[in-house]
Amino acid sequence: MKNNINTIIWAVTIILSALIPNSYMMAQSNNSLVNHTENVERQIYYRKVNAGGREIFYRESGPLEAPVILLLHGYPTSSHMFRNLIPILNEKYHVIAPDLTGFGFSESPDRSEFKYTFDNLANVMQGFIDELKLKRFAIYVFDYGAPTGYRLMLANPEKITGFISQNGNAYAEGLGSAWDAVKKYWASNAVEDRNALRGFVKEQELRFQYFTGVVDPELIAPETFTLDQYFLDRPESDEKQLDLIGDYKNNVDLYPKFHEYFRKYLPKALIVWGNKDPYFLPAGAEAYKKDIPDATVKFYDTGHFALETHVREIGNDILNFMETLPQ
Repeated sequence: MKNNINTIIWAVTIILSALIPNSYMMAQSNNSLVNHTENVERQIYYRKVNAGGREIFYRESGPLEAPVILLLHGYPTSSHMFRNLIPILNEKYHVIAPDLTGFGFSESPDRSEFKYTFDNLANVMQGFIDELKLKRFAIYVFDYGAPTGYRLMLANPEKITGFISQNGNAYAEGLGSAWDAVKKYWASNAVEDRNALRGFVKEQELRFQYFTGVVDPELIAPETFTLDQYFLDRPESDEKQLDLIGDYKNNVDLYPKFHEYFRKYLPKALIVWGNKDPYFLPAGAEAYKKDIPDATVKFYDTGHFALETHVREIGNDILNFMETLPQ
């Protein structure tokens, strides 16, 4: 009897020794599969698509089934400005960041075949969201991305779950004295006043934009303004940018339309602002509450390119804001 029991114990031990490693390996394999899936979802992909007849470069990351956040950059940068924000957002959200026409790695057509206006930038972006079949999304706008994005909001109110404006102006109160020379050009449309603005596309002005108001200049990555300047130095780029600067007056003319949209739809709004921005003043951030009383307005001790110095704070504020949005 004793021998039989020993035999049974020996047999069970052999079986378990064979099964346990396999179970362990299966568990490890499943964990690897989960980790692989998470890694793939959080990868940042660099893609191009034909939108509105123009080739648009964009960055895409995050779970495909997750709520979408569309990030729109401003002057003179590109989707590169979101390189540190995307990894904060892409665990829970599907993030898409295109380069506007004439900026970054998107097509920069000749002025003879493409009129550089904000209406046309928005038209191409409309083609972009149509091509990607974006049905519902929150939108983050910055600088030039604001008048572009607000045009999209006007045209697609049913698609917008909410918006984040980072130093993206929509009120006259936000236009500081740095706009005086630009306003002079708007009023005269004179060649000499246009030529007076050529410094806007030069390195000195670019550094002014990046460093003004920044407490610790060592936080500004040199590849930011270096890459921007590379694109600004391309042939005819200065003329394209001067066209857009001249057309910006039409954005100001549209401000009442934007305000009407805000009052009608009362979209969820997070306004995040570098409080030492020489171009878009803090008063422009506070002004959003006139039309969206429940808007959240947050200031950071920095300049125009607030993501360069406060990306973690802004990223966390966006994550908290996104939790409040309808999906």
